[in-house]
Formats: sequence, structure tokens, C-alpha cells
Amino acid sequence: MTDPLVLSFDLDDTLWPVGPVIAAAEDALLAWLRAHHPETVNAHDMESLRALRAAVTHRYPERGHDLTFLRHRALKDLFLAAGRTDAVAEARADEGLEVFLGQRNRVQFYADVRPELTRLRLRYRLFALSNGNADLARCGIADLFDGHITAGAAGAAKPDARIFAALVAKARVPASQVLHIGDDPLADVVGATGAGMQAVWLNRDAKRWPESLAPPARTISTLAEIS
Repeated sequence: MTDPLVLSFDLDDTLWPVGPVIAAAEDALLAWLRAHHPETVNAHDMESLRALRAAVTHRYPERGHDLTFLRHRALKDLFLAAGRTDAVAEARADEGLEVFLGQRNRVQFYADVRPELTRLRLRYRLFALSNGNADLARCGIADLFDGHITAGAAGAAKPDARIFAALVAKARVPASQVLHIGDDPLADVVGATGAGMQAVWLNRDAKRWPESLAPPARTISTLAEIS
């Protein structure tokens, strides 16, 4: 195995637990809608807003990798359905998306994240590779990374090889010299190895590896196990 020059990290559920973050962001958005646009949202609750977003995903399958677009479009549709003009609906969707993203980037890092990334940065170049729409600067760790590839920017989501190719192009190293670390067996491990990278499964919660997938070359439970 070639010694890597670059480490790439998934973000959600790798550097922080994402479930509570998304729940808080959706709650903040709904509260904002009810406070500022009650006539627009009075027939909706959390489930109906999620259904609206699912309908957008179905309507724009070619944009399914772009979570920011999907949320913005769902908000715009909400305001259009309430009789707003296209321009007003666009502006209100911008405002609502910012409310969501403001809360979405208030993450609680796992305890090992900042100290271990600080240590690893002394030896490797570090990149983030994520399907989500977290912002490293707003999360407070942009100083630890050399770059961030998102599914929205790459035009494809993990495990699609195109997002990994975008990372290789940005890092300017052969794929074999990138070690990708992530929590998702398919998206992170299978996706990275299929793209010619090395991969480590970060299994913080002692989960079972899917029997349908070939086992990972290496499994760790904390970033401290990366040498």
C-alpha cells in the first residue's frame, strides 16, 4: 500500500453527529416561517415541508446531489403556492435558506476532531469531501483544511466516481496517494476504493459492516488511530 500524501474526510457523522444538527436547522426554519410568514406556512408542519422537498427531489432528479438547491427550490415553491411572485418567492427562499444554513453549521465536533486534525495536518494535506452542505468556515475548522469538495460543486454525490475525481484534480496527486476516511460503508469506503483511493472505515459506534459489501481494508473507531 502506497503511503498517502493526502487525507480526505467525510464531514457529517464523521467529524460531528449530523442528525441533531439537521433537526435543529429544520426547527429553526419552521420557527422563522411561522414568525415571519404565517400566512404562507399555516397549512404546513415539519412533515409536509419534508414532503415538499421530496417532491422537488423527484421533479429534479438531475439535481439530487445538490442539497442546497433542493432546499432552496422547496422554499421557493412554498412561497409560490402562497401566491407570491417569482421574484418575491426567490428572495424569501434566499432568506429562509440562510436561516437553515446558519443553524446547520452549528455543529458539535466529536472530541477527537480538532486535536487529531491539528496533529495530522503536520504530516498530510487535508481535504473535506462531503455530500452535504456544511461550510467549513462557518463550522470553524476551515483553517485545518487545504480544500473542500462538495457534491453540489462536483455535480455528483458519493459514491459516484466523479466527486472523488474532483478531489484528485484539486489535490493534484494520484488517486492512490489519497486516503479517504468516512463513516458510510458504501458512499465513503466503496466509493473511494472504486475511484482508486485508499479508504478507512471510521466506525465510531461499533456498527456492523453490511454483509453485501466486501470488507474494508481497515477499520478505526477514532481519528487518533490514523498514524
